[in-house]
Amino acid sequence: MVTERLARGLRRFNDMHPWDHNAHYHRWLLRQLPRRFGAALDVGCGTGDLARLLAGRARRVVGLDADPEILALARSLTPEGLAVAYRAGDAAAGLPEGTYDVITCVATLHHLPLAEALAGFRRHLAPGGTLVVVGLYRARGLTDHLLGAVAVPLNAAAGWLRNRGRPAPRPAAMTARTRPAETDFGDIVREARRVLPGARLRRRLFWRYTLVWRR
Repeated sequence: MVTERLARGLRRFNDMHPWDHNAHYHRWLLRQLPRRFGAALDVGCGTGDLARLLAGRARRVVGLDADPEILALARSLTPEGLAVAYRAGDAAAGLPEGTYDVITCVATLHHLPLAEALAGFRRHLAPGGTLVVVGLYRARGLTDHLLGAVAVPLNAAAGWLRNRGRPAPRPAAMTARTRPAETDFGDIVREARRVLPGARLRRRLFWRYTLVWRR
């Protein structure tokens, strides 16, 4: 009973002090990439925050998302002259034509057929290019549940600090349609290493994992 009350209290607290778990990893993601590169593709770009960051290093960036409304918001937030083109499309049906020096995919891969999506990234990644994924996975074993337990108080503390203790509106990137991950981390690792030999995967805080693969 005490545990249930605590969980409900934490949920209410997090709802009052939300923050973007995906944007938390943007700086880490940029550290995996070269200082300058040619073309970049951000799969599931949402409001375009990451696409705009990539444009600071890339010659051109394509942001792909299936939600026309969120793409309209992304376009409105993108300064004129910034080399970002937003395209509406379902990544499960295929990626925009061409090859890319960088492909990023944040909190989107669990919406797609895993093996087919990874194979699509491989096909569209140029030789020498870098794929970076920040994904969600289904907690299964003791390690997953312990990491999730550690993340709960840290999540509350981060929300409090980022909002300076004041209630805040929910970030737009967190209001998009979503669904829980269905694939556990072990299965993701096995499939990723089959399709992308040498891929590096790691569990992360805040219910995320990362994947880096260089072709």
